[in-house]
Amino acid sequence: MEKPNKKPNILVIGDLMIDHYLWGKTDRISPEAPVQVIDIQKETTVLGGAGNVVNNLISLGCDVTVMSVVGEDENSNQLTSMFENIGAKHFLIHDENRKTTKKSRIIASAQQIVRYDHETKDDITKEIEAVISTQLLATIDQYDLVLVSDYGKGVVTNSLMGKINFITNGCNKKVLVDPKGEDYTKYIGSYLLTPNKKEASLATAVEIVDDESLKSALKKLHNTASLQVPMITLSEDGIAILDEKNEVIKKPTVAREVFDVTGAGDTVLASLGYCLAKDMDIVSSLEFANLAAGVVVGKIGSATATIEEIEEYKSSLHKSSIESHIKTFDEITKTVSRLKNQKKKIVFTNGCFDILHKGHVQYLDKAKSFGDVLILGLNSDDSVRELKGPSRPINNEDDRAYILAALESVDYVVKFTDDTPYSLIQIVQPDILVKGGDYEGKEVVGSDIAGCVKLVQFVDGRSTTSTIEKIKCCNN
Repeated sequence: MEKPNKKPNILVIGDLMIDHYLWGKTDRISPEAPVQVIDIQKETTVLGGAGNVVNNLISLGCDVTVMSVVGEDENSNQLTSMFENIGAKHFLIHDENRKTTKKSRIIASAQQIVRYDHETKDDITKEIEAVISTQLLATIDQYDLVLVSDYGKGVVTNSLMGKINFITNGCNKKVLVDPKGEDYTKYIGSYLLTPNKKEASLATAVEIVDDESLKSALKKLHNTASLQVPMITLSEDGIAILDEKNEVIKKPTVAREVFDVTGAGDTVLASLGYCLAKDMDIVSSLEFANLAAGVVVGKIGSATATIEEIEEYKSSLHKSSIESHIKTFDEITKTVSRLKNQKKKIVFTNGCFDILHKGHVQYLDKAKSFGDVLILGLNSDDSVRELKGPSRPINNEDDRAYILAALESVDYVVKFTDDTPYSLIQIVQPDILVKGGDYEGKEVVGSDIAGCVKLVQFVDGRSTTSTIEKIKCCNN
């Protein structure tokens, strides 16, 4: 069963690199050669390779440590600073004979034009392997599990991979690997691998063209690397595993516009690690990983997915749970920040909403029409009693929040305990504040914060009080 409050502590071992992007536009051909001339307008750098796995884990709220080998150069200094900036711990061995990998891409009009690499691919030395395995043995008890990101740049050697599995299996820790190459005996003892269809076909010598060949490839992966969970990622077709009964379980993804698949495999590895560290079952973990990958392929370059983005994407597919729309103050703070970055127009309203009726629903539907996102502040049970008397509310705050969060017009519900929602409005900073028509000529709490205030008339004859009176009459 998932432990919702558990913050995963995950170790990442693998090849580090810097993904360097030169962004520009092109509208002419060079007179010197038949090539495009790119007018560079922006330059960015992000963590790549195993670093992108680390970045994804940080985005998901994990504590992360990374172990790797880098050169003694400016790129290694930049990597160290990037890890410190995102709060990731690092154990980096500097080898003067290596170049720290940097991949530079030129992007024009949202299309990658060319990439050039600066790197060393030689295997690390036995002495450096020994340092890494000694550090792993000394610290393994700190981590929930280990992720290995093998980009074939020489850090994850055959012998180091064997030592990693020996140490982790001895401590009953799972190892998840993004593999490289065609010989998967290198990964014997790992919990699971995340090869894509092409990689799995090469490693198993099975051309995957249908469900039968997919099952055959999964079985061969299981036998080759003694995996507990044989897995193959299938791009737009999702992810497939072979369960304990030798049956294929396929979790399809949902089509969305794909801008760039760079780093999608890193996101799958990170999100699976996140879920398994929280003790989620493998099927639920697959579903989460599919959603996370769906978020990042909609971005350009090595990207990450936050819990909020995954929830929003899931909601857009009408697969999100009702509970995910009920937020705490801390959670709505992060949500609002993301929404404002996306230039969404935020609408806020509040109330008790004790016995939900047509008037409430029409009011909320009208409120939502003023913007993109409707955030509803809900009076707690104690604050309702202060307003309405000791016999109210009829429905407790959890029930009221759940029903409201299920409405199509309501994006998020946040419970507040104060007499007024002023502190919540300070967090939300709404573009539009909506109240009932009975506030005509009265001061509206939060009107000094919101961009504007709109009043919406209630449906005549519809109120919680009148509903309660009808019930009393029927009982007399």
